[in-house]
This record gives sequence, C-alpha cells and structure tokens, in this order.
Amino acid sequence: MAESRYVFLEGNRLPDRFAALSPGDLFVVGETGFGTGLNCLLAAQLFLQTAPSQAHLHLVSVEKHPLTLDDMHTALAHWPELSPLSRALLAEYPPATPGQHRLKLHPNISLTLLYGEAERCWPLFRHPVDAWFLDGFAPACNPDMWQPALFAQMARLSQPGSTLATFTAAGFVRRGLQEAGFEMKKHKGFGHKRHMLIGEIHHATPDPTPTSAPSVIVVGAGLAGATTAHALAERGCKVTVLDADGIAQHASGNLAGVVYSTPSAHLTPQNRFYQQSYSHALRWLARQAFPRDETDGQLNGVLQHYVDDKQREKLTQAMETGAWPSALLIAKGQHTAELVGGGYLRPARWCQHLLNHDNIRIEQARVIAVHEGKPATATLDNGEDRQADAIVLCTAANTATLPGLQWLPLKLIRGQVSYCQATDASRLWQQAQCHGGYLTPALDDLHCVGATFDLHNDSPVASEQDDQANLAQLQRYLPQRWLELGGEHIHIVDRRVAFRCQSIDFLPLCGPLPVATDNPHRSATGLYLNLAHGSRGITGTPLCADLIADLICNHPLPVDQQLVDALAPDRFIVRKRKKQSGWTP
Repeated sequence: MAESRYVFLEGNRLPDRFAALSPGDLFVVGETGFGTGLNCLLAAQLFLQTAPSQAHLHLVSVEKHPLTLDDMHTALAHWPELSPLSRALLAEYPPATPGQHRLKLHPNISLTLLYGEAERCWPLFRHPVDAWFLDGFAPACNPDMWQPALFAQMARLSQPGSTLATFTAAGFVRRGLQEAGFEMKKHKGFGHKRHMLIGEIHHATPDPTPTSAPSVIVVGAGLAGATTAHALAERGCKVTVLDADGIAQHASGNLAGVVYSTPSAHLTPQNRFYQQSYSHALRWLARQAFPRDETDGQLNGVLQHYVDDKQREKLTQAMETGAWPSALLIAKGQHTAELVGGGYLRPARWCQHLLNHDNIRIEQARVIAVHEGKPATATLDNGEDRQADAIVLCTAANTATLPGLQWLPLKLIRGQVSYCQATDASRLWQQAQCHGGYLTPALDDLHCVGATFDLHNDSPVASEQDDQANLAQLQRYLPQRWLELGGEHIHIVDRRVAFRCQSIDFLPLCGPLPVATDNPHRSATGLYLNLAHGSRGITGTPLCADLIADLICNHPLPVDQQLVDALAPDRFIVRKRKKQSGWTP
C-alpha cells in the first residue's frame, strides 16, 4: 500500500492536483492493470480526502485476467482502512465478460473496468486521461504489455499536462514512452529500489472542457426518459422532464416487466449490448435498492424455458463457451436455464423512484418540435418555447411524428398482456418465467401473462382473442403453470395493450440526433435520442441513459467505441449512403 501511494499517487502529484480542482471539475485516471484494485481505491480515498465535494473522479482500468469475486474479497480484506470503498467495489464487481463495465464507488467517483487485452481495449476508448498508472507485472515477466502500441495509445489519450508514473525504470520503457511523446524522468524509487519513472506529455492544447453541469430537457417519462433524467441528475445537471400524459403511461406502464436478456455465445455488437446492458441494469437496481420490497417485484432470477432445440443449443453454447459465465447464466435441468439476478418489477414504480430526485422537475406538456442550437429549443403545443443546453428525445415511436424526423427507421409492435387472477397454487410462485411469452408472480394478486407480438395490428383496443392467444401459449410451454392458474377456468381480470417501439436492426437508437438532410450528415447541436428499446426496456435503458448522460456531460463513456457506433442513430444514414451516396430523406 505504501509503495502504491508513493509510486502512483505521489508520482503523479495527485495530492496537489486533486486539491487544486474546482467544483464540477472532472479528473480522469487511466491504469494499465487493475489487479486487486488497490491503486484505484487508494486514488479514490485520496480524492475524497482532498478534492472539493462537487468535483468528480473517473478511474479507467484494463484487466486481461480479472480475479474472481471470492479472490477479490480475500485480497481486499488485507486493507481494512479502504473498506468503505472496497465494499462498493465488491458490491458492483462484474463477472469476467469482455468489454467495458461501469461501477460507482461513490456518488462522485466512477470506475470503468475494461476487460480484455490492453492493446484491444484502449483503441476503443476515447476520453482524455489526466494521469496514468502504468502498472502490471514487471517488464521481464510480462513483455507483451510493455510495448510501443500501448505507449502510443497512452499518448493519444493524453492532453497537455497529463502525467504518468510507473515502478519500473527499464531503459526500453523510458525510451518507448519518450518516442510516444512523453517527457520522461528518473525519480527516486520506493524503499530499496533505486529508481522509478515519471513522465508528462506536451502537445497541442485541446478545447477547454466546461465544468458547469449542463441544463437538459428530457422529453418522455417512461423507462428511457426516467433513466436518462436520473443519470443526468446524478451528474449535477438540472433536468426538466416533459410528458403530456405523465409518468409511465405508455409501453412502460404494464403492471409488471421482466429484467432479462437473450444470451448468446456469439459476442457480436448486438449480443454484447444485450449482455452488458443486463449486468449494468442489475448494478443500477442494486445501487437504487429497488425493488424496495416484494410489492415492487423481486430480483431472484428468471427461468428461461427452452421453446425448441435451437434455443436450447444457443443457451447451452453461451454457458459452455464461458461467454455467459455462471455468475449470469446457469442450467436448471434439461429444459431450463436461469438468468441469475434477473427478475420482475413494476415499471411505473421504477420510473417514479428514478424521477424522485432534487435535480429533476416534471411537467405535463406536449412537445411538437425540437430545434438544434446553443441552446436547443423544444416547442410546446401551446406555442411556448423551452430552451436548454441539451434536449433528449425519449419518445419511442412518437419521435417520428416530429418535424424532420419521419425518416427514423422505427416500427411499432402491438402487444397485449393479460392480467389473471391468482389462485392458492399460483400465489406460491416466486420467479418470473420466460417461454414463448412470459409469466410473472402475482402483484396485486394478478399474474401477467403475455404478451402478443403483432406487427400488423395498430388497434389500441384489447381483444378477447389476444387473451386466448396468451393463455394458449402458456398452456403449450408451461402446462403445469397453466393448470395451477386455473386451466380452462383461468379468470382474466383485465388486460392492457401497448406498442413496443423497435428499430429495424433490433438495437436502440442512442446518441446524438443526426441531421439526415445534410450530406455528409452531422450531429444536430444539442439534440439526442434514446429510444427503440423494444421489449427490453427495463434491461437496456440504464446503460443507454449513462451513455447519453456521459456524452452530454463530456465524461468517459460506459461502452467502447464499437458499441457507441452500434447504437448511434446515424448508423442508418451511413448504411443508406453506402448503397446510395446521394440519399436524403
């Protein structure tokens, strides 16, 4: 611990630099080997002791071989003085799945873990770093890490005044860092070690980063809007949420929703998003202590019953290849798998919980147009204009009704869920279950059985035919549950119709709104989208909310550049113009 403080904290002059920060400032530390997390925890501890209360610290660290959670518990037990931060790390420590993982150690301290090879992870990272902890096994033991490619990435991500410190004084390391652009010096080593290296970089001055939190208007108070507003509010933004109908009145308003994902061994950008958003949502829910009690739902696992051999093979491969580790997915007999940590909850209560924040104000108002600019403008149906530094549209398919946005490739999928009266037998059910549809334990003594999936029906009126389709699907895949619910005498108390909004490639649209009429296209100043979450709204919206908030606040992003591109709304313009270079809406 003393060596880590000497080499990395003092070597980067962090005591003085943290103390010199102003409220609202962001300081970013990059580390090349996370290990037990000791260096990051020490930096976080120092930050809390010396930095202004409203400054922010973001730690970014790569780890090729993450320790198991049990090993982390054992290692961190050696440093009881770090226990408040260690507990936060252990509570959110992610399974060993590739990619970026966003953790919260403190309201003002974030940690992004990059799992994988350093030479693959850093090129996908984009935010400037203020101080580097060049850590890892000694060069003689791990020569693959100490390479010019890593040093070049460190230089790319640095800005004037960015520093580094490392325990080694090896000549080839010093020369490699100098060639990358760092001014290097030998410094007295810790204890019996003669020397260590410190460095600083000097090149063109970047644009100044604003330190005051932006003002933001979020349009829409469903799952996407509530998570986005909360993520922004946590970063100190003053947020106004506008929704003509109130909180969670549309697709987010069902009695219950399932926290689940669709595991796959093939980690394409789409499947990586499904995996990372699932883990990210579980961390959000744990951090918010939601569900608060069983009347809100439970996170006790989701049973996925195989509907055919193809699905059985897909989930089996996800488990056997390790793409989905046992911390996330386990087999439950021959016919079922369990999504560990998933569950069911009331979406409307989750939205209300998230919007209950001092930095969030909610108004019932209908937005009929948005205009880019500094500030951006939202026009209401009464003719009033509202302005803010940024506007985020979380308005699902209604987004395409706004002027100039009809080109968005969105589709509506009608779904009807049936609310069935609980029985003595069904009241014993504890876990949400997915099959061809889904079945939840009772809330308000009602089970959600659903849901239909209809691309060609735009009627908002519920039908008995759809109720029967839901029950027939339940009988086919879960006949015992169908019997316990009453069999031929199941009592349908109510039903609800909503329309899922989905994109044509099944991923959300999350990022700056592109101006499609320009060729080449550009991002509209101050306008963003977070929509098209389909049937995965509870699971996908927290990660997208953090992405939007970090884009607006100029913080390090919670996903790598590959996923940023996969979610970016302009991807559809890029694809169109690859085939037809002159395309415009």
